[in-house]
Amino acid sequence: MSVFRALRQAWETARRPDACNDDYVVGRPRKKQRRYRFVADREGPGTAARLGFCLCILVLVVSAGKLIAYIGDYHRLRQASQAMRNAYYEDQLVSPSPAPSALPAVTAQPESTGDPATTAAPTPTITPMSHLEKCSYPYNPYRTIDARFAKLRRQNADIIGWLKIDEMLDEAVVQRDNDYYLDRDYRGYHNVNGAIFLEQTCDLSTRPYTYLIYGHNMKSGAMFGCLRNYENLTFCRINPFITFDTLYEEGRYVVFAVATVSLDASSWRFVDFTKLHLSVVAYRQNALNALVQQSKYISRIGVLPQDQLLLLVTCVDDDAERRVVAARRIREGESEDELLRLSAKTNLR
Repeated sequence: MSVFRALRQAWETARRPDACNDDYVVGRPRKKQRRYRFVADREGPGTAARLGFCLCILVLVVSAGKLIAYIGDYHRLRQASQAMRNAYYEDQLVSPSPAPSALPAVTAQPESTGDPATTAAPTPTITPMSHLEKCSYPYNPYRTIDARFAKLRRQNADIIGWLKIDEMLDEAVVQRDNDYYLDRDYRGYHNVNGAIFLEQTCDLSTRPYTYLIYGHNMKSGAMFGCLRNYENLTFCRINPFITFDTLYEEGRYVVFAVATVSLDASSWRFVDFTKLHLSVVAYRQNALNALVQQSKYISRIGVLPQDQLLLLVTCVDDDAERRVVAARRIREGESEDELLRLSAKTNLR
């Protein structure tokens, strides 16, 4: 039987085309080839995919939280600002205060029938100044706080002024160290919009020659976000006036320069604002010249070292630069109508 079986297997092997296959051995049945088929993975995404999905969800949640907080801060700021405006203008609605004056008016001299040679008023002699002397407030030598601010200062003693640009800005101004109000509103509550604040080194015990005021450049237009409008020539031509009232006096200013300057002292766009706080006329003149040269516009509004200056400063996209809107106090005898006509002749540099 064994011989017969062997012959039969040999015969079957000779007839198969794969007889020379290594996995076939005479005397042993050939192994069946395994057939495989693709089976889809039914276990779901792997660990990396799950982590990526969770990370995306986390980013969305955090972003949504920040957006909600930003919107909430903006609405709280609007409420606080409106409450301040109501308190500030309340007394003014009842008894309007007189329009602000630039400088004391000159009193007319009485007529005399005597010898004109001896009674005529002497002609003033203009002599170059090397230093600016400290002076008191012309209409308020005893520094009596304006009644409009007395009520506001009961809410926050840091309030020192009020800044207004027609149809664009109407906000209180505070003064403390320069970092405190970067992320606090006028009431001292945390708010990403911050507040508009005066340079901490500005001394209000005497009449300052320079007011340097800071505010955030908010994309919502809050704070000094509205100053980007001065990048438009048409807007700058028809909106040259700024009102800034302090505790001790009212002030009306006219814009003479709009510039984006560098904070890097080695840059050709650098302007040293600290020089404008000095009493040395030459230093102030050099700083003013640099500021006017950096201005985006050529303005017909002139400026002198002895002019009282108002500088509104805010950040831009580049952290090493600042946007500056520079104005000077309207001088005695100047007409706003005439200044408006001069402003209408402003051109791009």
